[in-house]
Amino acid sequence: MTMPRADANPMRVLQGLENGSSSVRLQAALAAGTSPDPRLIDKLIERCAIEPDFYVREMLTWALIRHPASMAVPKLVNELRSEHAQARSQALHTLSKISDRRAWPAITRALLTDADDEVARSAWRAAVVLVPEGEEPALAAVLATQLGRGERATRLSLSRALITLGETIMPALRAAMTDPDPRVRHHAIATERLSRDPDAGFEFAIEEAKRVVALGTTSQEG
Repeated sequence: MTMPRADANPMRVLQGLENGSSSVRLQAALAAGTSPDPRLIDKLIERCAIEPDFYVREMLTWALIRHPASMAVPKLVNELRSEHAQARSQALHTLSKISDRRAWPAITRALLTDADDEVARSAWRAAVVLVPEGEEPALAAVLATQLGRGERATRLSLSRALITLGETIMPALRAAMTDPDPRVRHHAIATERLSRDPDAGFEFAIEEAKRVVALGTTSQEG
């Protein structure tokens, strides 16, 4: 089915973003990105915080990316202080897509260790994109404190973020391999294995890590 043409009239966009139909909201977000208008930035960010539909949220992010970073980034940074987890998560997600390193100071330890898994995962992805040269070891040390956290998707997100940082993660991983918590040890060893063999798959790496821990060997010996 052919989608109707996005109407870029700002008032209609604002109305469309409030519509009860997700397809109408999607079209409104598309229109906002097709014809960027700084007057829409606040509304796009506001909608990101409450939008229930994943595809609409992605279109809202795309629309924000289409606006000048100098105008969008400060408003997104302000959103990181929101009490609402989705607001923080979507702002982080959008900042990672804009990739403007002026946002780096806003990626705090509190966000990287946020109690909400979706916020933390978004913060990890944003951090590895925005981290300035030379700050990677400090970031790796903070991310390593989250090893063993959450379910599979959360652990995989953290592993991917750490691996993105390259060799700088190895001291933090080696320290985590001796952690008293077996979940932390498993995750650290699995991440190290994935960094050497990305095609191995996360589940395989975790199972191998468990075997290594059970045998009492190091990841290199296992």
